[in-house]
Parts: sequence; structure tokens; C-alpha cells
Amino acid sequence: MTGPEPEPRAPLRDLLRRRTVSSDLTPPVPEALRQATAYSWRLLVIAAALGVVVFLVIQLKLLVIPLLVAILITALVWPAFSFLLRHRWPRWLAIVVTVLGTIAVISGLLWLAVWQITQQFGSVRERTVDAVTQFRQYLIDGPLHLSSAQIDQGLGQGLTFLQQQGGALWTGALAIGTTLGHVGAGLLLTLFILLCLLADGGGIWSWTTRLFPRVSRPAVDGAGRAGWRTVKTYARTQLLVATIDAIGIGVSAFLLGVPLAVPIGVLVFLGAFVPFVGAIVTGAVAVFIALVYNGPLIALFMLIAVLVVQQVESHILQPILMGSAVKVHPLAVVLVVAGGAMIGGIAGALFAVPLAAFVNVVAVYLSTHAWERRGSVEASPDLIWQTVPRERRKKS
Repeated sequence: MTGPEPEPRAPLRDLLRRRTVSSDLTPPVPEALRQATAYSWRLLVIAAALGVVVFLVIQLKLLVIPLLVAILITALVWPAFSFLLRHRWPRWLAIVVTVLGTIAVISGLLWLAVWQITQQFGSVRERTVDAVTQFRQYLIDGPLHLSSAQIDQGLGQGLTFLQQQGGALWTGALAIGTTLGHVGAGLLLTLFILLCLLADGGGIWSWTTRLFPRVSRPAVDGAGRAGWRTVKTYARTQLLVATIDAIGIGVSAFLLGVPLAVPIGVLVFLGAFVPFVGAIVTGAVAVFIALVYNGPLIALFMLIAVLVVQQVESHILQPILMGSAVKVHPLAVVLVVAGGAMIGGIAGALFAVPLAAFVNVVAVYLSTHAWERRGSVEASPDLIWQTVPRERRKKS
């Protein structure tokens, strides 16, 4: 038998008692704080990952921008390309006709714009000089009561400032030359990627899905299909909306006697691919030309026409044509366009909405486990690489 355990010494016993009392008095961490902390560090990790992605995209913008442009053009020309394939055209012939037709349409629009600019440049220049002279006289006779010496002094200060900034302007000109070289290389790369997507999109997509673990491939494949449908719907809708905007504003400018109606229509057509912001900027250009050339009354009518066209687009065309395929709230559109412009300039504003729509659809698809529902894959026969009708695939 063992005897009773000896009691601990007094100092040790007091130390243990103090630790027990102090631990009992320490309040527990609130559950809300625990959850907030858990969410916080996870959000920080996600933000860091997104920051790395954005940094890489900015560093590789000369490759990323042509890739995104080629994908968007593929979505735009996809209806015509698939139409030719459904009518049993050879793939190579369908690619040639689609690409050459797209280049011909763009070149034709640019040629019309340049032709009208050359035809009306002299008249517009004379009217612009007259408008500047009238504005100068208004500054003298109007409420400001400026003198000719003050106006000339202001113009002289402006010219002096431009001369002082001559070095910066020369550097900018060199930068523009470099940018033009990048644009040329980007156009060639875009054309090459477009041909690859139309010719062998299936192989590219299959290779992409094989980069993921086998268990994740159905989810990736289904999410890609859903996202591609969304991008196609967005591109098709924006093309139709841009055409309607260009015709509406261009015809209004022609009927009001505003010069350069065709270049205004082309500018509106191109600007409409940047939602909200593009329509506002191009509409403002049309109103400014009307103000300089035709005066305040015609400029007011031009402003009314631009507002009517934009209201029809925002409240009738966009809801009906987009439907439920591109579920991006107008507030989200404005925010993503502004954020894209801040990050990537014009390219960021152009691709912000289709990327936001793609990410939104993919996130919803993955969060709802839609790929587990039976028939989800077969219900998406319009992926970029599925260019052969289903009946022909079964026969083969």
C-alpha cells in the first residue's frame, strides 16, 4: 500500500490557485467575433489572390487584351459561323467567309467615315472658325466683358505652356509610336487567336479542362458552357443595340443637318460596346458638333434625339434582348465599368461587363451544383467547340 500523496508546497499551491482563478475570470471570445475573424482572413486570402491575378494581367496585357478581343469577336461572329456549318459548309470555307466578312464590314464602316470627313472637312473647318470668332466676340460683348488684350494674353499663355511642355509632348509622341506598334502586333495576334478558336476550339477547351483534377472536370465543363452562353448572349445583344443606337443617332444627325453624320454613327456604334459610358461620351460628341456647326437650337434637338435613343436602349432594348441570360444589375454595370476603366483604361471598360457576367454565371452554376443535375451537359450544345450538329455527330 502506498501512503497518501504529500500535499504540494504552499507556494506551488498558491500559484495553481491563482492560475485557476485567473482562467475562470477571463471572458470567452464572442462567437460573432470568431466568425468575423474567420471570414476576415479568408477574404484577405481571396483579395491577395485577386491582386496577384490583376497584377499578372496588367503585366501581360499585350497578350491578355488580344485574347479577350478574339473571344469577344468569336462570340460576335458565332451565329454566322454556326449557320454556315449547319448548312454543311466546309469548316475552312466557313472560317474564311466569316473572318473576311467581318473584316469587310469593319473596313467599310471606316471607309465611309473617312470619306465623309474628307468631303465635309473644309465646310466644318470654316464653320468652326466662325463659331470661334463668335465665341470670342461673345466674351468681349457678353457679361464677362473681356478685352481683346486679355483674350490674346490667355491664348499666349496657353501657347507658352505648350512650348514649355514640348519635351513631354515629344516623349508622348514617341510613346504613341510605340503604342501603334503594339496595336499592330495585337491585331495580328487577335486574328491568329480568332482563327485558332474557330478552327480548333474543341481541342483547346478539352486541353483546358484536363488541367483540372478529374473529379472537378464536370463542374469546370458545365461552368464554362454556362459562361460561354452568357458571353454569346451579351455580344449578340450589344451588337444589335449598338447598331440601333448608331442608326438612330446617325439618322437624327442627318435629318437635323449636322455634318459628319456617318462618322458620328460609326463612333456611336463603337462606343455602344462600353455600356452607359460609351453612349454618353459619343452622344456628347454629336451634340458638341451640332453646337459648333449648327448653333444652340439644333444642338438642343440633337441632345433630345440622343436622350430618346438612350432611353429606348436602357428601358426597352436591354431588358427585352438580354432577358435573364445576363443577370447583371445596372448599378453593378456602372460600377464594374468604372472599376475596369480605372484598372485597364478603355480595354478595362470594354471587357468589364462581359467578364462580370461570366463570373456571375459561373459562380451561380458552381454554388448550386448545377452540373450534378441530369442532362445539364446535354442541355448546352452551343459551346465554342461544338460546331457540328448533334445529328451528324451521332452518325459519325
